[in-house]
Amino acid sequence: MIFGLTLFVLVVLAALWLVVQPLRGSVPADPDAPERARLTAERDRLYAELSNLPDEARRPDFERRAALTLRSLDALPPAPPPRERGGRTRTLALTGLALAALVTAAGAVTLVPRWQLASLGAGEAQDVRDVLALPGLRRKAEATGDKGAYLAWGRAAFDSARYAQAVIAYGNALKLDPRQPEALRRLGILLLTRPDAQGQGAQQPSPEEARQAFRLIQAAAGLAPNEPESQLLLGFALARFGQDQGALTALERYRTLDPRGRDADELITAIRARQNETDPGLGVYAANCASCHGPNGQGGLGPNLRASTLSREALRGVIVNGKGAMPAYPNLKPDELNALLDVLERWQKEGQ
Repeated sequence: MIFGLTLFVLVVLAALWLVVQPLRGSVPADPDAPERARLTAERDRLYAELSNLPDEARRPDFERRAALTLRSLDALPPAPPPRERGGRTRTLALTGLALAALVTAAGAVTLVPRWQLASLGAGEAQDVRDVLALPGLRRKAEATGDKGAYLAWGRAAFDSARYAQAVIAYGNALKLDPRQPEALRRLGILLLTRPDAQGQGAQQPSPEEARQAFRLIQAAAGLAPNEPESQLLLGFALARFGQDQGALTALERYRTLDPRGRDADELITAIRARQNETDPGLGVYAANCASCHGPNGQGGLGPNLRASTLSREALRGVIVNGKGAMPAYPNLKPDELNALLDVLERWQKEGQ
């Protein structure tokens, strides 16, 4: 009884604090609001054009511009909360306070059975629901032998980190229909990483198992190239096999398809760091050129270097002396300049 009353008082006090916060004064305006609005409008425009693009040959250019816009948005500091709006805000806050107190009291008195789930974050609560649903989903799949039922079981098992069940469910779904991108890529990544039943740690697959897993992920990306998870898992698989450039391309595409997705950020950073360490020319490029010409030389504020037809000596002259809006870099050491020119010539041969 004492514990229940204590909990009730704590929850009420927390509700009071959260709701009264808006009454404590206004918040400074967002100094980056015009730039944030411009970049958001540009992002939305590019996505609209990508979704209705009549000429597929233009898709890489639009995707590159969208990725650059996203990176610019990411670089802005977080926007402050909205500014207060006088009496109306105070009235709403007080109304919210009354409602919060009422709901809290009702929950404490009636002992709402779901209070424990409500204390979790949205993702954690969904994981709990998925785990609770697994036995029923498994029974339904095994009783009906339906492809959709196996996919539902596999999805719930995968999302709640019950990977052993996910392998069984997705494997059975693929027996019924081998052209299922979700089942292919998720089964592939599970075989490649080999997590244990609780999702902790990983076993090393044999070379043949790894190749088979890679083929599954590639097949899924071929069947559903515009699904963000296809590109995400393809990027992880390519990085696992040391194909950093291909991995970076897939992960950048994932970021274009899912602007809010952040699952690839650490791997993208690690790949770029690896490239800069192993190739001194890329390090020079990242430090001096990437901000204008893009991380892979495909253009941004400056032109696309992969489409350049300048000779090595002409490139050297532009870098050392500058040209037009491009500044000069006369202080580059000879070995740094030669390493940078090697990168630019290689990109010219690779093309766009």
